[in-house]
Amino acid sequence: MTEILSDEAVAFVADLNRRFRPRRDELLAARSVRRAEIAAGASLGFLAETADIRAAEWQAPPAPADLTDRRVEITGPTERKMTINALNSGAKVWLADLEDANTPHWQNVVDGQQNLYDAIRRTITLETPQKTYSLGEGPYPTIVMRPRGWHLDERHLPVDDAPAVGALVDFGLYFFHNAKELLERGSGPYFYLPKMESHKEAALWNDVFTYAQEALGIPHGTIRATVLIETIPAAFEMEEILYSLRDHISGLNAGRWDYLFSIIKYFRDNPGMILPDRASVTMTAPFMRAYTELLVSTCHRRGAFAMGGMAAFIPSRRDPKVNEVALAKVREDKEREAGDGFDGSWVAHPDLVPVCQEIFDRVLGDRPNQLDRQRPDVSVDAIQLLDVENTGVTEAGLRGNVSVALQYLEAWLRGNGAVAINNLMEDAATAEISRSQVWQWIHNDVRLPDGTSITADLVGRIEDEELVKIRKAIGDEAWASSRFDDARKLFERVALADDFADFLTTAAYDSID
Repeated sequence: MTEILSDEAVAFVADLNRRFRPRRDELLAARSVRRAEIAAGASLGFLAETADIRAAEWQAPPAPADLTDRRVEITGPTERKMTINALNSGAKVWLADLEDANTPHWQNVVDGQQNLYDAIRRTITLETPQKTYSLGEGPYPTIVMRPRGWHLDERHLPVDDAPAVGALVDFGLYFFHNAKELLERGSGPYFYLPKMESHKEAALWNDVFTYAQEALGIPHGTIRATVLIETIPAAFEMEEILYSLRDHISGLNAGRWDYLFSIIKYFRDNPGMILPDRASVTMTAPFMRAYTELLVSTCHRRGAFAMGGMAAFIPSRRDPKVNEVALAKVREDKEREAGDGFDGSWVAHPDLVPVCQEIFDRVLGDRPNQLDRQRPDVSVDAIQLLDVENTGVTEAGLRGNVSVALQYLEAWLRGNGAVAINNLMEDAATAEISRSQVWQWIHNDVRLPDGTSITADLVGRIEDEELVKIRKAIGDEAWASSRFDDARKLFERVALADDFADFLTTAAYDSID
């Protein structure tokens, strides 16, 4: 911890906060104003004031050598064992996640930075009673780190008696310790940027990058960023986001679950925007097709990469039938992405790396990416992006949301942000959509097929029943040391309260060390 939290590193983080925290605060306030306007009946659409940016000719900078081929990216937290497994996975890129697959327990934050420090220098090992973990011969994935979103604070590293900005803590420590080392090793400081809602938030990141590079003597444009388009307002500002980061941009990514969560959050008071069961909203739904088609065409027009979504399946060691069905769905999903022009895609488990690679190999051949596929056939308007259809809410869908949210939140409170549930690797985005759907269904008087209204009382009874099932599955001993009571209270705070909590992680932050 002393190495990561050196006086010089902490001073750098403090400097970033003093310079950029006020603008962050203003942009978060602007989010609330914009959402209130939508709730009052304002329409969401492409910005008239930035039409000149969309019409102009400009390009993203050419990618660094180790970011030109991104056909398979493995994602995961920066926990030590998972760091080693990711580097040994054979993927082209590792998304080293300090955001949704991590929990902001302070020990996790600092340990994650230490693990990245050691991983970059190829010194990372782990001794356990069962096994010794170490790096293989390589080649290793290019590391792209994901910091927390703009909305999260970090109380453990206060600046001028106020919490620091979590994103600036994560970025600042990583950049301070590793930027020069990465350059010496032929790579660079690369980032995935989450949860943004406007191009002005992207412009703030661009200014952070510009200042940080100047402060540490790193050439301008060395940093490269891939932005997750995982909020509905950002879907209308893809070109502007690319333009705002144009000296540092690498591409955009389609983040499915957070995108659906954002739609629910933004239109939670609109009964015409009710989403059906989470499992029934596939990437082939019209509004999701419009979103991904627009992302590919926008990126390739500007010379930026278009990255596909997550395959969260965890192969079963016991049930080949589960694997057969799930892998068929994974293949179908990745074939659709490769066929649509995406340059690569995400997987959550090392066993899926060869599956994804084979599919993209077949489409790419000897090419490292599909930037040459411009997609002039794509034309997407606001109506298509908002073409949400409620095909039905079932009791199974409601129960699934309650059960998954409770299991995830219990693990989150214990410090685990990447949780295996029902053969899927879930992160905070899954819990967000699960709890926000419950809130939306209750507050819009949605009914089950038999006419039963979804109410807080009904959800409470389902909680009782699902917790009984969970206790039976894990056993009394594990239950006794669990945090399911706390998880239930947190779930009810973010799913059943009259007010809507913008982020469950913000609501939960005070419950952890």
